[in-house]
Amino acid sequence: MVSTDDVKRALSALATRTDTARRPYAAVIDEADAARDDLQRAAGFVEAVGLDRLDEAIRDAERHGRVDLAERGRVALESYRRFRAATRETATVTSTATTTPGEAATTDPTPPRNP
Repeated sequence: MVSTDDVKRALSALATRTDTARRPYAAVIDEADAARDDLQRAAGFVEAVGLDRLDEAIRDAERHGRVDLAERGRVALESYRRFRAATRETATVTSTATTTPGEAATTDPTPPRNP
C-alpha cells in the first residue's frame, strides 16, 4: 500500500505540473473524481491539493470549454463537501452527553467496561 505522504507528494506535483499536454486543472479534477472511491486516497487529495484548488480547476475547465470535465469536478467537490459535513455532524454527535439506563449523563466517550 502507498503511504499517505507519497500520495500527497504525487498529488501536489500533479496539481502544479505544467510540462504536460494534459492541463493541470484536468489532472486535479481527474484525481478528485477517482479518489472518491478510496477514502485514504481522498484524504490525501484533500490534504495535498485541497478543495479550493479543485474549485479553481473547475473554473479553469469551464473557461476552456471542458463542460464535461467541469461537471465531474463539481460532482466530486460536492461529494467532498457532503463528506466533510457528515464528519462534522458525527463529531458533534459523539461529543454530546450520553446516558445509560439508571446513570447520570456523562461526556466521557469511553465505553463502559463490563464488570
